[in-house]
Amino acid sequence: MGRKIKTLAGIFLIAFGLAARDGGAEPIVYVGGSGTGISSTLMKVIRESNTWKKHGLDVRNVFFTSGALLGRAMLSGDITATNGDIPGMLSMGVSGVLDLKVIAVTMNRLDTYFVARKAVAKPDDLKSKRIAVSRFGSLSDISTRLLMRFWKLDPEKDVTILQTGNSPSRVAALVAGQVDAGLMSLTVIDKLVASGCCRVLADLTELPLDYAQFGVAVPTVLLKTQRETLRLLLQAFLEGIYITKTRPDVVLKALKEEGIEDPRVGKTVHERMVKNIPDFPVPELKGMQSAIDSLALPKARGAQAKDFVDTTLLEEIRKSGFLDRLYGKRS
Repeated sequence: MGRKIKTLAGIFLIAFGLAARDGGAEPIVYVGGSGTGISSTLMKVIRESNTWKKHGLDVRNVFFTSGALLGRAMLSGDITATNGDIPGMLSMGVSGVLDLKVIAVTMNRLDTYFVARKAVAKPDDLKSKRIAVSRFGSLSDISTRLLMRFWKLDPEKDVTILQTGNSPSRVAALVAGQVDAGLMSLTVIDKLVASGCCRVLADLTELPLDYAQFGVAVPTVLLKTQRETLRLLLQAFLEGIYITKTRPDVVLKALKEEGIEDPRVGKTVHERMVKNIPDFPVPELKGMQSAIDSLALPKARGAQAKDFVDTTLLEEIRKSGFLDRLYGKRS
């Protein structure tokens, strides 16, 4: 296993080094993401505001149709960092497939709605029903199982969980009646409810669940070999968060790329981002531990969140006064 990890680390170093040379003065950084919602909108805000280039980076956002595929891409060296699906990344770290660290958590809540067809009026009505997820082992799968347990339902016995693909596929399956419920992003809620097929059963951000859902994860080796590039990446994320909270016009422009033209929906998304994204996205151990404990892996039992977290880069940025320059000196 040690030899395998060293080989994978070498692949990452070669891929990352070539990208940096090809980009000249601006290192090319491939950041992987999956699904829609707050994390993908934040990436668009950073791009629309030209913040990547301001911090000397050429960031290429690579979209994957599920968290499981995102994890495989990181394992193969196709991406340098992930923006989103922290549980999926932790599953690789816990299983020993890849030595990685979570260096920021931009969402310490489950950022989705649980939507069900009209026949389901309360959690107990989900018994014997079909629930859609993108893929087994993905964030939607892990989150769904966590929610079932929160509602005192056994995800293995009380419901049937089906793989239907990412958000658009889940929406289609729900509208067609092929499934009875599933997690959905805010961006599709209005259309689903307006169709008359479904109701919102829960807004997961309102539930008392600390859970590291979205954030930045990287191979541990890069914290030494590409530390300056990762520092710039995090600074861009921090400034992107600041822009998100202070420039709703940029957020609305980013949302239009996702097909959200209604200003009322855009305002709701912006308010949700302001409320749930921390100014300083340091990984919180409680939320990280919840993510680890939700993994259906034998090695997750007894695994400690502290072993998969590195806050040193964020702390260096804080001590440099970067946040004070963004938000003004704080007392």
